[in-house]
Amino acid sequence: MNAVPDPRRNLLLGALPQEPWQRLVPQLEWVDMPLGKVLYEPGGLLKHVYFPVDAIVSLLYVMENGASAEIAVVGNEGVVGISLFMGGESTPSRAVVQSAGHGFRLKASLIQEEFNRAGPLMHRLLRYTQALITQMAQTAACNRHHSLDQQLCRWLLLSLDRLEGNSLVMTQELIANMLGVRREGVTEGAIKLQKLGLIRYSRGHITVLDRQGLEGLTCECYAVVKKEYDRLLLP
Repeated sequence: MNAVPDPRRNLLLGALPQEPWQRLVPQLEWVDMPLGKVLYEPGGLLKHVYFPVDAIVSLLYVMENGASAEIAVVGNEGVVGISLFMGGESTPSRAVVQSAGHGFRLKASLIQEEFNRAGPLMHRLLRYTQALITQMAQTAACNRHHSLDQQLCRWLLLSLDRLEGNSLVMTQELIANMLGVRREGVTEGAIKLQKLGLIRYSRGHITVLDRQGLEGLTCECYAVVKKEYDRLLLP
């Protein structure tokens, strides 16, 4: 028999006190999150929130001409669909799985009901939302002021923090779409990092070999985001 997945592998769920835990866990649905799966589209009505476990979801802003750029990533530290408990039921961004895995989902009405209890989950979700806003703001500043190499390092580190391990499956084309740059630029950046011995890249698989080396090459944006997440969400 297959083992029952543990919701505590998502850190937001794992931090819940006993009372909300007992109410929510029976309502959680274990779902497959394959690469490229769109969880919601801009302007669409959100029906669920998603708590990734070993997947990473990218939040993208899509332009009228179809071009897109990533504004934030969500993994096992958080939840996808904050507009459901922040007062709206839709969002102008797209949520798409950038690294395949699994997660739990919860119906919109249930997360709204629990949030409106004004208990521990509400406070936890608000702190998470503040951390996510910090990531979005820092991403905007990074894309404007820092080199593509620095952005690539930041993106790899943020992704690595949200995975169990040091590898991810990601094509250069998808990375380019996330960063809003040309594929050739990502290729050059990946080759540089590989020559420095920081990563190994082959057929869409990226393995980080030297995390400290990546941290040394990235800009201050990664540290700003990580510090805020740790401050707001660690016990």
